[in-house]
Order: sequence, then structure tokens, then C-alpha cells
Amino acid sequence: MNRVTAIAAKPERLVIGLMSGTSVDGIDAALVRIQGGGPGVSLRCEHFATYPFAPVMREAIFRLFRPETSNVVDLCRMNFALGEVFASAALQLMKDAGVTPEQVDLIGSHGQTVWHEPLPVETAGVTGRSTLQVGEPAVIAERTGVVTVADFRVRDVAAGGQGAPLVPYLDYCLLRHDRLHRATQNIGGIGNVTYLPAGCSGAEIRAFDTGPGNMIIDALCAEYFGQPFDKDGAIAATGRVDEALVAELLAHPYFAQQPPKTTGRELFGVQFARGLMGRAEPSDLVATATAFTARSIADSYRRFLGPVDEVFVGGGGARNPVLMRMLRDALPGARVETHEAVGINSDAKEAIAFALLANDSILGLPTNVAGATGGRPVVMGKVMA
Repeated sequence: MNRVTAIAAKPERLVIGLMSGTSVDGIDAALVRIQGGGPGVSLRCEHFATYPFAPVMREAIFRLFRPETSNVVDLCRMNFALGEVFASAALQLMKDAGVTPEQVDLIGSHGQTVWHEPLPVETAGVTGRSTLQVGEPAVIAERTGVVTVADFRVRDVAAGGQGAPLVPYLDYCLLRHDRLHRATQNIGGIGNVTYLPAGCSGAEIRAFDTGPGNMIIDALCAEYFGQPFDKDGAIAATGRVDEALVAELLAHPYFAQQPPKTTGRELFGVQFARGLMGRAEPSDLVATATAFTARSIADSYRRFLGPVDEVFVGGGGARNPVLMRMLRDALPGARVETHEAVGINSDAKEAIAFALLANDSILGLPTNVAGATGGRPVVMGKVMA
């Protein structure tokens, strides 16, 4: 571990963050220069890119999500295959950014979540929560030669948490404000919020999954229009929102559940979208699903947050002007902008977060937020030196 100790002793580190989310669009990779760690950290994203999955790989990942189409052999093999793909993304980022592996201190990899059960269930007489991310970090470390920190969520789950969301740590370090009550909203496959009350301490942060993000919209677009997502909200813009259906969807019991809470495609994925099919014209369904995402976010704020002065939105949903307009309409009185308004690349934010988590892991700093996950503070991540 002398190598890790030497990296931790440096005043500045060059760290790569790797992230693949519930939409499985590709691997987001950020090269981040970090000075220090924790709430006083200073960081700068020097290069960012998304490396799309090959269609055959994306299809194989989606098969892993469904118990009826996956098995233990595929899971084992895909763990290593995805490790190779994540390693290739890291190496390509280095090449694109003009740096060598010898110049990079750390890689922080989230991996690909294939199953997430935030509520306790009984298995063989043992009751507990569980989560599984694949993309073997030992392969990443071996192929790149860079110390790799990965598999962050499992330590929080072991410590009594729900394993998500983890990005609130970055929000606290970079975006808390002395006078303004801020919310940062990610709209990826699933939506999640971090609430930063004015002048908050780490113990006062609240964060949880608000519910659907783009997953239902994407599934409807794929089924009816042969498109992976609603580019620029063009389909939703031509449709009419079915207000009665939105009201029905907002009655889902998840929205009344008290935080901390997390969800995923198991609840708001393809199966949910299939339950909507045939209930309206295709473009109207896309518009309705878009409104459902916006209003579920606003509903969560009203139920569980205090006053909100500013909302900064990241993830793919930040690129959907129709969704952003609907969110502004649902949150009158709040300033709603993308993360670019505070100098953060909306697309890169989650990859940047996992670079910071890797950085602070080797510094021995707890990086889970109790108000977000419910777990006791712990140092997260497995280190492959």
C-alpha cells in the first residue's frame, strides 16, 4: 500500500471518474485535477467524454437487468467484459486528453448497476439490503496500471444505508451556499435530488431519488418511434399531456414514502412504461411521461424539502427543453437552471463525483451522506493498487 500512501500525500492528484447509469447510454469519463479533499476541496474538470457502448454490449447489459433473461454465467462473464470496456474508456480518455497512465494517480469507477434492492428482504434465512455493480475493478487496474477505487455503494449498504444516492457528497463540497436554499436535481434514468439548506452542515443535507427520470420516456420513444430518447423533447412538444393520467401516476405509493429512499428500473423501468402503452396516442404518452417526471420532482420537493431558492439540473434531462420548461412551471418562485450556471458540466457531473469519491477514499474520508442514504458515515470504495 506504499503506492496508495504516496498518492494520498500529494497536494494535487489527477483522477479519472467513470460512470455508467441506468440509461446505459455509454461510459461517462472525466479527467479531474483535485487539490485537497472534503468540504475544502478544489477541483477542475480538464477533459470529459462519453464513450457509447457497442449495440451488442448494450443489449447484453439490458439482458442482465431482467431475471428471466440473465443467469450466473452471463453475470460472471459480463463483470469481466465490462471491466475491459471501462478500462478501454479510461485509456481512451487519457489519449484524448493528452496524458499518460503514469500521470494519472487514480481511477474511480462506479461500474454498472444491474440490481439494486434498497429495502431489506430475506434470503436463505438472512434479512438485509443488497446492491450489485459490475465492471471488475481489478481488470481496470491491470489494464491501465492506475490505482483503481470502485464498488462504492456496497459499503454504505453494509453500514445500514440504501447505497444511493452518492453524488450529494460532491454537491455539499461544491455547491452549498451561505444564504440560499439550493436543490441539485439529476435527471438521468432515475431522478434524484440533493437539498442544501442555506449554511448547512453535512448532517443537514437531504437527498433521495425523486422517482422517474428519463427511463419511462426513453422506453416509450423506443417502442413507438424507434428512437433511444426524445431528442430536444421534440416528440413531447407535439403531444398533449393527459392530466388525468398524470394525476393517477402521481398516486404511486413510492412518492409518499419517507426519505431516505432510492428506486430504479425495477419500479420505473420498461415494465412501468408497458403499462402505459395503448392508453393514449404515442406522442401524447411521451408528453404525459415527460410531465410525470417534472411533476414528480416538484411533488417531492413540496413533500419533503424546505424552501427552495435555486434548482440546478444535470443529467440527460437537462438537455430536454420541454422537460426543463415543465419543471420550471411546476416550481414557480424557484430559479431553475442547468449545472452550467454554477460552472459544472451537466453531463460530466456524476463522473466528476466518482473521481472525488476515489480521491477522498484514499484520504480516509467518509463520503456517504447520512441524510441521503441513511447509512452511518463510512469510507467507501475497494482499492485495487
